[in-house]
Amino acid sequence: MSKGLIIAIDGPAGSGKSTSAKLIAKKLGYLYIDTGAMYRAITYLALENRALKDESRILELARKSKIELNYNDEKLVILLNDRDISKEIRSTVVNANVSYVSKISSVRKLLVEKQREIGEKGHGVVMEGRDIGTVVFPHADVKIFLTASLDTRADRRAKEYFQNGSEVIVEDIKNNLSNRDKIDSSRKDSPLTKAYDAIAIDTTNVTIDEQVNLILEQVKKVAKEKNIQLSL
Repeated sequence: MSKGLIIAIDGPAGSGKSTSAKLIAKKLGYLYIDTGAMYRAITYLALENRALKDESRILELARKSKIELNYNDEKLVILLNDRDISKEIRSTVVNANVSYVSKISSVRKLLVEKQREIGEKGHGVVMEGRDIGTVVFPHADVKIFLTASLDTRADRRAKEYFQNGSEVIVEDIKNNLSNRDKIDSSRKDSPLTKAYDAIAIDTTNVTIDEQVNLILEQVKKVAKEKNIQLSL
C-alpha cells in the first residue's frame, strides 16, 4: 500500500470530531482511530475494578489490558481484553469520569505510545482526540481543530443518548461538558488546545457534510503538495 497522510482532528466533546473523522476515513480508505474511546475503555476498566481514585492501579490495569478498535459496518467496535464494550463506554458514568482518568500523565504516556504505533504504519490514518495535533502527532500532515457552542454540543449529545435508547436532561449534559472542558483544558499534561498550525472550524451552524467538505479541502491541498494520491 502506498504512503498515506496522517490527519489529526482535535476538539472538545460534541464538536463533531468522531462523525467527521469516520466519514473522512471512509472516503479516503484510511484507518480511523478514536483516541477518546481508548481513554473511555480505561475509565470503564477502572470503574469496573473500583480503582477510579487509585492512579497506580489504573496504570497497572491499562498496561495489562488489550484495547482493539475495529470499524465494522460503519460502527466503531471497542474490544477490551476481547470483550465488546462499545455501548458501556458511552454511559453517563464513564462520561462523568473519563476526563479524570485521561489527565493521569502515566496513562496518557502509555496510550500515546500505542496511538503513535498505529499512525506510523504509513498507510493513512484519521485520528481524532484532544491532543493529536499537539502531542501525539505534532508533525501531522493535516491538523484540524473543531469547535462549537456549548448549547449545540449538549443538544448533539442528548440526541445521541436518545438514539441509543436513553434519555438524559440536556442541562445535565451541558454541565458535564462544561466540567470536562475545564478539566481537559487545564490539565498539565497534554491539555486540550489548538495547535498553532491547525485549521479551526466552528461547527455550530455547519452541517456534517459541510464540515467534512471543509476538512477534505485541506486534505486535498496537502496531498497535492506532497504528491500523495487520494482515492476520492
